[in-house]
Parts: sequence; structure tokens; C-alpha cells
Amino acid sequence: MKPETIVDEAENSLRNRFLEIDKITEYNQKKVLDAFYKNKIGEEHFYTVTGYGHDDMGRDALDKVFAEVFKAEAAIVRPHFVSGTHTLACALFGVLHYNDRLVSIAGEPYDTMQEVIGSRVCEDFDTTLIGHGVKYTEVPLNGEDVDYENIEKYLLPDTKMVLIQRSRGYSLRKPLSIADIERIIKIVKNKNPQICCFVDNCYGEFVEAKEPIEVGADLIAGSLIKNPGGGIVEAGGYIAGKKKYVDMASRRLTAPGIGSEGGAMHNQTRVMLQGFFIAPNVVSDAHKGAILASKVFENMGFSTFPKSNDIRTDLIQTIKLNNSQQQQAFCAMIQKCSPVESYLTPIPDTVPGYDCDLLMAGGSFIEGSTIELSADGPVREPWAIYLQGGLNYFHVKIALKGIVEKLATLLDNDKKVG
Repeated sequence: MKPETIVDEAENSLRNRFLEIDKITEYNQKKVLDAFYKNKIGEEHFYTVTGYGHDDMGRDALDKVFAEVFKAEAAIVRPHFVSGTHTLACALFGVLHYNDRLVSIAGEPYDTMQEVIGSRVCEDFDTTLIGHGVKYTEVPLNGEDVDYENIEKYLLPDTKMVLIQRSRGYSLRKPLSIADIERIIKIVKNKNPQICCFVDNCYGEFVEAKEPIEVGADLIAGSLIKNPGGGIVEAGGYIAGKKKYVDMASRRLTAPGIGSEGGAMHNQTRVMLQGFFIAPNVVSDAHKGAILASKVFENMGFSTFPKSNDIRTDLIQTIKLNNSQQQQAFCAMIQKCSPVESYLTPIPDTVPGYDCDLLMAGGSFIEGSTIELSADGPVREPWAIYLQGGLNYFHVKIALKGIVEKLATLLDNDKKVG
């Protein structure tokens, strides 16, 4: 069967699913529009001040728009967050102090966060949370899911915060839906209402009709070069939630006495507002592309996580391949179908924060922007590739046709050798 036929047939079987996504997108778009209306966003908010950044009305309006959409008491949205990991680190170091305990609810967090926490041996251990005297515990997974029945036993009297990682990172565990997050928070709050429930919201924004704060989360954080930046924001992150926790995190980003009151925006306020405005539609296209990818590779006999008919709560699509050769072929085709640097070939290499070589593919307009179509994965068993993003659905569809053709050739060759 031709690659075009494989992809088109998968697409045709998903029409009703795509209509469901459109309803979520319309709801989320209205939610964003309402926040713009409520805060009377005008051209005057696009101009930013210099130096210390005092009295920046655009920056203040941007924070209020994010807070309104996420149903938070406060938010801080800044280009000064250098990555999602940095954003999360500011929240963790801002809230947690010596002898406080952090509990990771869904097993190990992803690799870079293990270095922030200090749960993995690293050169900078003295600067990690554990190195600063924060205690740390993980609730082991129950297979590929959260062990809901045993969460309470890990919530000791000194527990200050629980970390709920919505996306799976480089693992095959189940990503957490809003319903899952609500269930976790109810268990935690029932044990101790004073524990701060912190959700790593990366890759999850606008995929569902609700966000974590609406089901009881105290604090959320994410990257602006993922979902909420709409593919046009050049850098930055956001933290939203209860004001006391947002203030703590903001003082970690800047300094005590400054918090969210300082920091020139470097003329990024307009693009951040515009990116947030278009984000629901960009997320919708990436969401549809991820489901199409899942269906295509299911039909080819590969294991996919989530499956095409699963409820989806983030944009990451995992495809479990058979060997490193297939991983490299997959990534090579993603690169070839990219609008930027399509002429390059990705090869495995070391990446700071990871303990094995990684394959990373995707010619993006913004470096590291994983709302743009990209694929990556550690070069180790189970030979999984993590596909994410896509600024528009048809780009994803075109890339999938190329990948199907390449993998089909490799599978035919394997059969001949066998």
C-alpha cells in the first residue's frame, strides 16, 4: 500500500475524533478572548520600558491575561526564563526550603529535572534541591500508571510540595489527564490541605478544556516555546497559581524585594500576547497530528503511546520502534520535511542533562521550540521516538507520509534478510 494511502485512510477514520478536538479548541479560544476583553488589551500594552522595567503596564497586563485564562490568583510571564526546566526550577527553589520535603507523585521526573532535584548524581550536586537540604521522595509507578492507592503513605509530616508531571518525559508511563490530576490532588489535600500541589504543565496547555488550577492545583508552570507561545514566542516561561507561591517563585527568578515588579521585557510583550492568542488553534493542529501519527503507526504494527483512541492530555506521541536504525530513519525524515535546515541529517550525540546519546530532529524557526514539529529520543531500548508539535496539521501529515515510506523500505529489507 502506498504511503499516501496509509496516511489518508488513517485520517479518514479519525474524522469524528477531530470534530471533538475542534469543540475543545473553540472553547479554549473563547476563554483566551474573554481574558483579552476583560483586561482591555490595547496597543499601549505592546510598548515596553527599559532598564529596571518599572511600571510596565504591558507586562502587568500579560500576567493578568495568563492568570485569567488559567483561573489563577496571579501569574508571572517572562522572557527571562531560559527553558521549561528553568521555569520549574524557579518554582521549586522559590517554595521549598531547608528540611522541606518534595514528593514526586508519578515516579521519576524527566532527566533534566532529576539534575535540578539532585536525585541523580551530577557535577553540580551542591546547587541542587537536595544539595540545599530539601528532602526528596518518589512514589513508584504501578506499572505505567500512578500508584493512587499508595500516595498517602509517602506524604510525611514534613512534605511541603508534591510535583505532578503531566507529561511523560522520556518514559512510557501514562501521561496525566486533568481527571487524573484532580484525583491526585484530592488524595493529597485529604491528607494535608497545606501541601502545595505543583503541576509541571509542559505540553498540556489547551489540550483539554480545563487546566490544572481548575481542579485544585496550587501552582503550575510551563514553557513559552511549547503550547502557550503559539510557535511565535522566542523564549520564556510562565508560572501561575496562588499569589503567595507565584510571589515566592518570582523572587527566585529576580531577587527578594523585586519579584515580579522588575525586569524589562525587551519588546517581547506583543509577541507573547499574540502567541497566547493563537495558541489554542496551534495546539489543536498539533493535537490532531499526534493522533494521526498514533493511528498510522498502529496500522503499521508499531506500539504507540497514547493509542489513537485514548483520551489525550498532552501533545507528545510516543512510537516504539524496533531498533536504532529505525529511530535514525524516523528522525532523518522529520528533518528532511522541516522548513528550516531540511538539508541536515540528525545523528546521535550527548546532550547536557541526559545520561545517554540522544537523537533530535526538527528544523524549527525558534531553537528548541517543541510546539514546532520535532522528534527526539534516547538511543537505548525500547527504541522509542517522541514526536511532538506541528504549527499546522498538514505539515505533520506530509512528514508522516515521508516517514511511512522510509520505514516501509526498512521493514521490507528486514524481511528479505530474515
